[in-house]
Amino acid sequence: MSDEPETRQLAPVHLPEDAAASDAAVGLGATSLPPRPSAPPSPDDLQAVFDVPVKVQAVLGRSRMDIGDLLRLKPGMVVELDRRVGEPVDIFVNNRLIARGEVVLIDSTLGITLTEIIRKEG
Repeated sequence: MSDEPETRQLAPVHLPEDAAASDAAVGLGATSLPPRPSAPPSPDDLQAVFDVPVKVQAVLGRSRMDIGDLLRLKPGMVVELDRRVGEPVDIFVNNRLIARGEVVLIDSTLGITLTEIIRKEG
């Protein structure tokens, strides 16, 4: 007998290329993946998440003050913010920065026009 390990030649496995291929792969122990959608989801596809509540914040700026100063605030008093007029407003959804925009006034209603969408790299 020889001390070298015995080598065996494995026969290649040929799977059918049609829809049965995924069934054959499952039989070999592989996991079957669901088919990838060919088109982006339509609004009807997203209906299940339409009622999910999210927290949306438009941050005009920030200010730091002592609690005593905060308690002395009255209507009409001005709080100085860390941003200037015309600087972009940060838009947060569930505490995540998603966009920047500009404050607009339309028919006496305050709103935000989105000027930049923030994409998370990663």
